[in-house]
Amino acid sequence: MTIVVRDPVFDDVDGMAKVHVESWQETYQGIMPDAVLYAPDFIERRKQLWSSFFTQSNQEKYRVAVAELDGRIVGVAMVGPSNDTDRQGERELFVLYTYKSIHGSGAGARLLETVGEPDEPLSLWVADPNPRAQAFYRKHGFTPDGSTQTDEEDGVTEIRMIR
Repeated sequence: MTIVVRDPVFDDVDGMAKVHVESWQETYQGIMPDAVLYAPDFIERRKQLWSSFFTQSNQEKYRVAVAELDGRIVGVAMVGPSNDTDRQGERELFVLYTYKSIHGSGAGARLLETVGEPDEPLSLWVADPNPRAQAFYRKHGFTPDGSTQTDEEDGVTEIRMIR
């Protein structure tokens, strides 16, 4: 299995949206409401999100990478300016999703390394509970900082992790 991590191109939007939606469905079943995970417009909203990345202003603000296996997008990651008032001027990992079938392959680590500079302060919000993701982030130098929030879109409690 040879996974290639690379910069995305506009033709990747459908694959990026698909892995985003399907990885949520795999990971968050029982954590997020089915109404969110299986909303009829979910894939279309994610296509719009990923299409918007390709504007010049967004490409200047965000770093995005995709993982590809045999011509199919199997993972996606995105870092950008933090939205948190106490982390202004720092970067935030907004997206790191892969299919369960490639967990343990190193693709997630390579995506993280590609979008996040190793020495830059970086924060992220991760669903709680999501022990696998939290363990992955701990392995890569992140620690919970005690902050929690409830995601407005899906109602899931999240903890913030920083490095």
